[in-house]
This record gives sequence, structure tokens and C-alpha cells, in this order.
Amino acid sequence: MGETRSVTIADVAALAEVSIGTVSKALNGRGQLRAETRERVQAAAEQLGFRPNPLAQGLLSGRSYTVGLITTDSFGRFTIPVMLGAEDALGEGKVSALLCDGRGDPIREQHYVRTLLSRKVDGIIVTGRRTDPRPPIVSDLPVPVVYVMTQSQNPDELSLIPDDEQGGELAMRHLVTGGRTRVAHVTGPERFLSARQRAAGARKVLAGAGLDFAAGQVLYGEWSEEWGRQAVHTVLHAAPDTEAIFCGSDQIARGVADALRDSGHRVPDDVALVGYDNWDVFATTSRPPLTTVDMCLKELGQLAARKLLDDIGGSPSHGLHKLACRLVIRESTGARRILQPAAVAVAPGSVAAQGQGT
Repeated sequence: MGETRSVTIADVAALAEVSIGTVSKALNGRGQLRAETRERVQAAAEQLGFRPNPLAQGLLSGRSYTVGLITTDSFGRFTIPVMLGAEDALGEGKVSALLCDGRGDPIREQHYVRTLLSRKVDGIIVTGRRTDPRPPIVSDLPVPVVYVMTQSQNPDELSLIPDDEQGGELAMRHLVTGGRTRVAHVTGPERFLSARQRAAGARKVLAGAGLDFAAGQVLYGEWSEEWGRQAVHTVLHAAPDTEAIFCGSDQIARGVADALRDSGHRVPDDVALVGYDNWDVFATTSRPPLTTVDMCLKELGQLAARKLLDDIGGSPSHGLHKLACRLVIRESTGARRILQPAAVAVAPGSVAAQGQGT
């Protein structure tokens, strides 16, 4: 039995009754061809099961159909969902991603930039674990670059981050409209932009209702369960009548839930609890499961990839853009619901252009 011969571009040309050059133009979207001719070539290619060679396509188009993804989040908490979203969007355009772990080391990042450029990538996505502005990965890169879950200090570069102030508003509005007026806020280090913005959103809602934080101030600390447990003692000592606690992360919130239970307070009957991140490992295993703010990281990754592809195609975007967060309702604030769309100030998935962040 003879070997099965691979279908060639010449076979497609013969079946479609056109030249090899016309087949190449039709399958690569180049040249001025009649719609009828292009459709006939595509139909012939499908009938024969012809798959163009990616290397040959790249040489013809001047593209490699690959992009680089450089992360500073070695732990992967934020990078993995962003990367999955980016790969989904890149796959729609049949583009592959090369993942590089910069580990927050500028020298290592520079090495990976050089490596990616030597591989002729069409663009680069830079992602991280905090939204604070960072120096550009390289000045005057010869390919488009998009920053996601981090932002460039260069306003001419495109940066995409969650709208943390809006997320803080969602959480606090949910508690206040639910009748909780004595609300404390326990969050991470004040040096983190995200912690300050979440607190600002919560404060805006409280001020609009003529209220202030229980305990009189935002309690900044660490992104840890231990800090959550410690903070509960501070809150209950300063404001024993506290009715709810909004936490800057799900990890903090689980520590808060443990300490409230140990002190004899029932969640949500005595004290309602809201987290931030919608991180399953904490949000769904907490006792009870946490109502929390979802930063829509997968959607953020999808948007970053699409914006990069737009830039590669000649339609660049610039500046800082923020993606709206959404609220996921679970037992820690009452009856379980999946989402509360009515509380979303900006529809999930939409992007509002903002000025350069601080």
C-alpha cells in the first residue's frame, strides 16, 4: 500500500482552476481578487483538506503569528487567568503565545525581550500581579506592546487594569443597600495602588450615605489570612456594633471569617462579609462562601490580546483603560446569587478610557 501524498497548493490551484499565485493570495488575504475567485479557492482548499504551512504564511505576510507574554507574577494568581483569556483571543486569530517569567527582575525581563525579538514575535503582552505604574519594559520597541494587570509609566503605551475604585463601590453599595451601616474596611498594604483605590470607592459610597468607616479608618495591613484574623480584634474593640466588613482580598476575608466565628459572631447574621478577587481557593472554601468582587481577569486578558492584534493590524490604542468589575453574591452576605448586574456602574466587559493613574 503506497503512502498517502500530502495535499499541495498546486492541487488546490488545479481544482479551483486558478494559478498557484492566486491560491496564495486568496488564502493569505492579499491582492485584489474577485469575491467569487476567493470563495472558489477557499472551497477547493476545504474540499481537499489543505492546510497552509504556517512558516510559509509567515514569510509571505512578514509575520510570525506569535506574540510574547512576559509576566512578573511568578505565583500565577493573576497571570494564569489573564493568560488563558489572552490565549483564547489569540487562538481566534490563529496566533501562538510564548510565555516568559520575568520574576520582577528587570535584567531577566530585558533578556526575554531580546529573546522574543530574535524570534520575530509580532507583539508583546506584559502582565503582573499589581496595578501600580512601572517603567516601560523597553523604550521604542519595534513591535506593539500592551500592559495588562499592570500599567506603563509611558502614557503613549496601552495599559489595561481592573477598575478597582468601581469594585470598591460595588462591594460597599451592596452592604449599605442591604441595611448594613456600620461597615469596616480591612485591606492590604497602603503602598499598593489597588488597595488605595478600593478604599476610595468604598469611602465614596459611605460618604454618599452620610456614613463613615466603622473603627473610624481604613485598616491597612498585609494580603494574608493572619492579618484578617488580627484586624477583627481591632475592629471589634474600636466598634463592637460593626455590622459588616469589606475586605480588600478574599485571603484577608477568610481570616476575618475565622476570627469572627471564633469570637462568637455569626456570618452573615451578625456581621456580613465581602471579599475581593473571586479567587475560588478562598472564596468558595471560606465558611460561609464569600460574596466577592470579581476583577474579570480572563476578560481582561482577552481584551489585551484583541487590542494587541488591532495594533499589529495598524489600529493602535494608547493610555490607561479600566475594565469594570462585577459582584458575585454568596452566603457571606445572605442568600446565594450568581451576579448582581444592577449594582454594576459600568457594564461588565466594557472599558472606560481613563487618565494616567497615579
